[in-house]
Amino acid sequence: MTLLINKTVLMSDAENFSVGCPINPYYQDSAVDCKAVVIEHNNIRQLLESSGVKITTVKSPKGCQDGVYTANWALIRGDLAVLARLPNARQQEEEYAEQVLTSLGKKIIHLPKGVKFSGQGDALPCGDLLFCGSGYRSDPEAQEFVAGVLGYDRVQLQTIPLLDKSSKPVINKSSGWYDSYFYDIDLALAVIKPLTDQHKGLIAYCPAAFTTESQKKLTDLKSVDKIEVSLEEAKCAFATNLVSTGETVVMSADAPKLRKELESHGLKVVSPKITELAKGGGYIRCVTLTID
Repeated sequence: MTLLINKTVLMSDAENFSVGCPINPYYQDSAVDCKAVVIEHNNIRQLLESSGVKITTVKSPKGCQDGVYTANWALIRGDLAVLARLPNARQQEEEYAEQVLTSLGKKIIHLPKGVKFSGQGDALPCGDLLFCGSGYRSDPEAQEFVAGVLGYDRVQLQTIPLLDKSSKPVINKSSGWYDSYFYDIDLALAVIKPLTDQHKGLIAYCPAAFTTESQKKLTDLKSVDKIEVSLEEAKCAFATNLVSTGETVVMSADAPKLRKELESHGLKVVSPKITELAKGGGYIRCVTLTID
């Protein structure tokens, strides 16, 4: 029997999407086709629904260019929601997210002062494990707090930084924070099947996206099976930024190697074509916040 995950997710609309403030390396100089963004987003929602995922929809917050990326609003387990603390261009989303989640019956928990946390984007549950990213949008202290409050065993990881021509880590001019093509862990790792008392979990991850220390942590982790993703598919095709139900995976149409691996594990794969939405540095996982 397959244990289903991501049974209910929260999605906004894509009406307010823009790329005005370049807070990650994926922002492009080219203009965004806003009508195409809405079509792409609607297609993702339809494919999730056809895969058995229940969608709770809300309007995107006005004046918030990244409000479509609901995954960054919080991390939720049961009735508890730890609210994110986001970069400058996204701080207006925090109050809106609190209102939405409160209306859904979630008890809001605020982080200690002085730490940042990118919600589900940087904290991916796999059974009782929580794969956490740090160094860019989230602090280890925040991850420790979140794991403790929600009852997870934390696997603290870090992805590789964006480097300048002198091989020095780049600070994003808009956010003032260190930057990476894997600024959230969901750009480098995906949970495919959960860890249970009876079965190993299954993740897909890009080894080259992680620091040497974090690669070793993942290699040594024996409670989950692993599918390795190439750097090209992770960085250029957003391969790990997917949603899995445990039976069906909704993922990038431009990551054929990962698709083949997932199908070899008996999973059904559906793949929307996405171009415009990716210009904001987000993809399928980013536009869905698991709320069950």
